[in-house]
Amino acid sequence: MTEPFPREGLPLNEARCKILERIAPITATIELPLAACFARVSAQGVHAAEALPGFAASIMDGYAIGDPSPPVIGTTWKLVGRSAPGAPYGQQLIPAEAVRILTGAPLPAGAQRVLPQELVQCSPDGINLELVAEASQSQWIRAADGDVAAGELLVAAGVRLGVAHLALLASAGIAELTVRAKPQLGLLVSGDELVALGEDRWPGAIWESNSTLLTALLERLGYGVAISQVVPDQPDALRTALLDLAASCDLVVSTGGVSAGDSDWIRPLLSELGEVAFWKLFLKPGRPFAFGTLSAANKLVPFFGLPGNPVAAAITALQLLWPALQQLEGSDVQLLPRLQVRLAHQLRRNAGRPELARAKLEFDSEGNLWALVEGSQASSRISSLVGADLLLEIPAELADIPSGSKLWAQLLRLPIF
Repeated sequence: MTEPFPREGLPLNEARCKILERIAPITATIELPLAACFARVSAQGVHAAEALPGFAASIMDGYAIGDPSPPVIGTTWKLVGRSAPGAPYGQQLIPAEAVRILTGAPLPAGAQRVLPQELVQCSPDGINLELVAEASQSQWIRAADGDVAAGELLVAAGVRLGVAHLALLASAGIAELTVRAKPQLGLLVSGDELVALGEDRWPGAIWESNSTLLTALLERLGYGVAISQVVPDQPDALRTALLDLAASCDLVVSTGGVSAGDSDWIRPLLSELGEVAFWKLFLKPGRPFAFGTLSAANKLVPFFGLPGNPVAAAITALQLLWPALQQLEGSDVQLLPRLQVRLAHQLRRNAGRPELARAKLEFDSEGNLWALVEGSQASSRISSLVGADLLLEIPAELADIPSGSKLWAQLLRLPIF
């Protein structure tokens, strides 16, 4: 029978496009307290009900005066009161009067500007104020709508909410928010050789680590695993697990059993229970990869068959599963940022497939960025992920790469704000 899929597999960008073409956002929403909305996706636009801060305010500690133009050195005022945040001066400010004012405090009625405190000198009795240094043209006043205008869009629909979004919404008095429901993800780990943590390992067996790896990675990206199963390489058991996960989840992910060996049942089962959209990636690590749909409980569920080797599973999850989860949740897809770096040491490799090599980011005294690739890049070597700052993008045609060569790299960092 002729193999229906390209021998070399799909290039990464083409595979990502094919996946995203087939992912439709889930429509369920949930209303949560604002504090519980970090990393959630907004379900609708949120507008400011009023201007913020809502009153003219001082943007520094100093003295509010009624002079419309910068006064000259030697001008004096009578100090008549104080305006502090939450405790404004309630009287009209008239010429020749000044009010002590603190940063963020409401500007008294009649005040035209604020003099920074370092420009003035108070009399020993604290009654009179004199300008002792030249005042600038700045009024040092924040307008009533200086932060947010009434009706302004604070957050659009489909935005993943970060620290700054939550702070902005809190500043506008938003206590609750309608957000998209998180996708329910089912994880299937297959392999006859897998031993549960805490149990004795027999000859030829390995402790099962992919569920730990993928669960932690997904949590780091803002997602969770709803159901996780470890199943031996037995077609009947795998068939039952796939159907159960598809019936109860929005998306199913497997790891292992997706290649073409005697015990690799995932792809034929996917073909039997749904559809194989494509198989194999033109990528190192990550060639054994399958994407398609499972049919269960009168619905079609996206399916991702990740490689069994842990590094390959993690990298394909980051490159292909993560974008799909973002789209499934209803947000714009954000990939890892890319930057150009220089290779710190010569890199020996065989040409053939594009590669995502794990590397550390270093800086020199002139601000140049260097990628340091250390140790084996084997897809089974989990330690190659420890401390990695970069996924170094190595084109397929490059073999031995000299030190100092410029390459693109993906930055393994998520935004703070």
